[in-house]
Amino acid sequence: MPDLGPEGARLILRDEPDGILYMALHGELSEEMARAMVGAFRRMADSGREVLVLSDMHHAGPMPPGPRKITADEMRTARLDAVAIIGAAFSVRVIATLATRSVQLLTSRSYPVEFFDTEREARAWLLAQRDALRARRRPLT
Repeated sequence: MPDLGPEGARLILRDEPDGILYMALHGELSEEMARAMVGAFRRMADSGREVLVLSDMHHAGPMPPGPRKITADEMRTARLDAVAIIGAAFSVRVIATLATRSVQLLTSRSYPVEFFDTEREARAWLLAQRDALRARRRPLT
């Protein structure tokens, strides 16, 4: 099995054709990864698109305090519209929920976060969130 400690960890960020940002963490989240993740959120928002994130946590390791703090600080100037998380162990769900709430309190911006068992369910939910966001932005005629 590969080393999933800080040296062997990796973050995959992939902009999908359907407009979803696929993110997978393998191992321990580093400060550099936290900055790259938030940078991807900013680029999506700056492009005028919805920031819909599919976070695959099947192989996620610890999220140390340093990277969690960087994420919270950096999210003050980033936007998320919806996050779907798959494969999260109970401990990761707890940390993700606490981190999300703290970011939402710090930024005064709310966005839905849901946990799913399958990628298919997560993608369907994210696309439904996208459609709802677009419907709310459409001018009434």
